[in-house]
Amino acid sequence: MRRLLIVVAAVAVAAVLFVVLRPGDEGEATQTTTTTTTSTSTTTTPEPPPALPPPPRVVRVRIVVKGGKPVGGIRNVTVAKGRRVMLFVTSDVADEVHLHGYNVMRDVAPGEPAQLTFRATIVGTVEVELEQRGVPLARITTKP
Repeated sequence: MRRLLIVVAAVAVAAVLFVVLRPGDEGEATQTTTTTTTSTSTTTTPEPPPALPPPPRVVRVRIVVKGGKPVGGIRNVTVAKGRRVMLFVTSDVADEVHLHGYNVMRDVAPGEPAQLTFRATIVGTVEVELEQRGVPLARITTKP
């Protein structure tokens, strides 16, 4: 009989604990789900990221002015659209180097070279000149 009382008391305590400690709010049903996940692992070599295109090549143009005129005559330069162009002008006379179309100007003088850098975006031909003298130094043609 004593055993029966212990069993009944244990069941009653378990029932009370279940009601008091069960998860969820009042009136809310609680559902327990067990999920088993199986994963398979294979070793693969990651593919390298796609290669970036090389940066546009910089076209360097050197012009030397002596006696107010370009040595070797007017330079004709052809570049692809989007290329960076760097003009370096040294001169034995003071003037202003003007890149028409882009409206870029730099002073040049003996011992003070001029550097003009631009991206070739204007399709067609633009002129570089000693502005005050009106002397052409180069023609830069940009192709699409």
